[in-house]
Amino acid sequence: MSHVGVPRGTVRKRRSLALLTAGVLTIPVLAGCSSGDEETARGVPQDIAPAARETVADGSTVNWAVDALPATFNAFQADADSATTRITGALLPTLFPMDRTGQPKLNPDYLESAKVIEREPKQVVLYKLNQQAVWSDGREIGAPDFVAQWRALRGKDSAFWTARNAGYERIEKIERGADDLQVRVTFSKPYADWRALFSPLYPKEITGSPDAFNDGARTTLKNTAGPFVLRSVSKSKGTVTLARNPRWWGDRAKLDTLVFRAVAAKDRTQALADGTVDVADIDAATADRITLARRDRGNNGQPLNHGPGSEITPAQALRSWAQAHGSDEDAAEIAQAAREKNRKAVVAYAAEQKALRDFAVRKSLEPAYTQLALNGESGPLADDRVRRAVARALDREELARTVLGPLGLPAKPLGSHLALAGQPGYKDGSGALGEQNTKEAQALLADAGWTRGGAAEPPKDTKAGSEAEKKDGKDGKDGKDAGADAEKKTTDDAEADKDSEEETDKDSTDKADKDSADNEAAAERKKADQASADRDSEDSAASRDEGLYIVGDDNKPGAPAPATVGSASAVHVLAPARTAAVQGTALLRQAGLLGEDGAVAATDKQPGGAAGAYAPVGTAAPAPAAAKGQLGKDGKTLTLRFVLPSGPGSQSLRSVGDKIAVMLEKIGIGTEITKVPDESYFKDHIASGAYDLALYSWPATAYPATDGRPIYAKPEPATDGSLLVEQNYTRVGTDHIDQLFDKAAAELDEKAARELMKQADARIWAAAGSIPLFQRPQLVAVDKKLANVGAFGFAAPRYQDIGFKNRQAAGSPADRKK
Repeated sequence: MSHVGVPRGTVRKRRSLALLTAGVLTIPVLAGCSSGDEETARGVPQDIAPAARETVADGSTVNWAVDALPATFNAFQADADSATTRITGALLPTLFPMDRTGQPKLNPDYLESAKVIEREPKQVVLYKLNQQAVWSDGREIGAPDFVAQWRALRGKDSAFWTARNAGYERIEKIERGADDLQVRVTFSKPYADWRALFSPLYPKEITGSPDAFNDGARTTLKNTAGPFVLRSVSKSKGTVTLARNPRWWGDRAKLDTLVFRAVAAKDRTQALADGTVDVADIDAATADRITLARRDRGNNGQPLNHGPGSEITPAQALRSWAQAHGSDEDAAEIAQAAREKNRKAVVAYAAEQKALRDFAVRKSLEPAYTQLALNGESGPLADDRVRRAVARALDREELARTVLGPLGLPAKPLGSHLALAGQPGYKDGSGALGEQNTKEAQALLADAGWTRGGAAEPPKDTKAGSEAEKKDGKDGKDGKDAGADAEKKTTDDAEADKDSEEETDKDSTDKADKDSADNEAAAERKKADQASADRDSEDSAASRDEGLYIVGDDNKPGAPAPATVGSASAVHVLAPARTAAVQGTALLRQAGLLGEDGAVAATDKQPGGAAGAYAPVGTAAPAPAAAKGQLGKDGKTLTLRFVLPSGPGSQSLRSVGDKIAVMLEKIGIGTEITKVPDESYFKDHIASGAYDLALYSWPATAYPATDGRPIYAKPEPATDGSLLVEQNYTRVGTDHIDQLFDKAAAELDEKAARELMKQADARIWAAAGSIPLFQRPQLVAVDKKLANVGAFGFAAPRYQDIGFKNRQAAGSPADRKK
């Protein structure tokens, strides 16, 4: 099951372009700033019920759930996805698959050897192919296949629609070696990640022409070279069926057929219970149901204490029976219908639980990590001090426990952007940013100019009083226009004086001190803000649970009629209900409309209540957290847009997001959480930059110098004045980080390359655009009789070893009635 927030396809793809603004961060000395030396902690082992091949029966069929049918079988196209990767892994050569420690390992089914044989004057790699390796049509795998794939992916022929060419552009030529089973590859410049190339390897019939590459490989693969061949694709059934490859020279596949079946995440519990699938990635809720099903195996037919009806107390059951058999016929009919509905639900649930007993939950850590992304394109997060403050406010251990703890998995926060625990070269580089420290976070915000009274301050160079009102009276201008002019002037001045912010603040303060009226107004504001902060500090948690107050949506007397939904003026500004009255009182007092006893001035009384108590639709609400002590600057509160997915499979992300919001509130940062549909979460928000904070994931890689660069590269200006972000959706990067990636990619000494990656990781931490939180859990429901399949962790599956420990009595396991 794919997870919301994971960019589709492989990490080496080029993605959509977006606009951003980014600056170069000045980073202090980072040597020795890591929290430790080379990590010795092991990763979580895979959980696949391993079994020797001789104990696995030949024959039968396994049905494996995928999210959807693959849009293409060409892994190098932009819309290739996780289903593409899963299916092509059983059909095509992968020369260096990852092993259980996350390292690339030579695949003896295709290679006898592959190594760098020359470094000077140019790097040369010699591949010696397995002499038995052939395509399904009988032709030998050889140099022509390597040449065709290089020419298609090197980026010089625009007729090939490819989204991934990293490394291929460095190849100068490919030649036949001493014989047809040797391939000699010469590079124009050194390339450390040469093992990443030619995987998967396509036959020259596909990569040799644009038509076959662009269109032919999208719907079928006629020529393959794996333990299975592609038998059929059924869109109506939502299946891709693979059959054992009769020309396969390696260990014979145990299964006759392997069916990949499209099953949505929400339907997987039902599919497992129905026997539709034998293997499926699942969420924590489904895992809990399987655990309960196995626990309840010996309950001797007793009613389950979970599921539908389990929450009904004996008193409620008695009352329901009495109503169903009472003299009130209408009430009895309703009660009887409800009881019958509940009875059917209980029976169905019990049947599902009985079927789920046949499954086991395999669990490990997925080779992917979840991060908090901070969009540094504009707004408060364009300031690296604010980003670092956000990062230092987070208790990453608590966030890891939220997701991993209930699953019984190690809840340790991730310490690297470029390697996961258990991989060679993993090192916790978070020390470059610093540990969680509320006081340090607050100090960073103060240094950036965000203060507790900043939200109530007038914009710079605009005197409270105000001069705009005087000018309005003199010139007869509309107050709205005058306010707009003042706002424009303030914005322009702020941009012009960005480098002299402290001096400007001092000048504004000096001018205000000369005006006694301003002093009194400031004192009133401070007094009102402090009183509000004291009240709301007690109610913060409660107000979070009590819902939102929608300004202008209450239809109170004296308020204009609500705007039509969908109209330009139908703007809903949200504020916590319990603070709305406090804010209104504070603002009215500041405006001089309230006396010390809280009474509204007679001249300002209106039908329906005090003026301003209920704002018209579309009127901006008072900053909700200003009364709580939320920070502000130049009359604006420090509030960040936090975008989260809303689908049922994203509950853990939302739980993490809620905890982050509470952590940020403690240092005076407010969050506006927006929940959006899963299908639009990445495309319409993350990739487009329509967010300040977001949670999404990146897959692990054995090649960080190649795969990590587009994710963390400094955006470059395009010819139209925009910036190209590649996959760096945080819009934060530096020249130094790019240089370290480039050096590592050209460093053929593996140890030296890893050291360069550790330096790059420390600088990525210091830039505070991406904050790794935890490695994601991997939960897989598997028929308990299956072997060599489950939560694979880093390792690629060996499809030829998957099978049932005992031969099934009849037919496909997916056809049996459980």
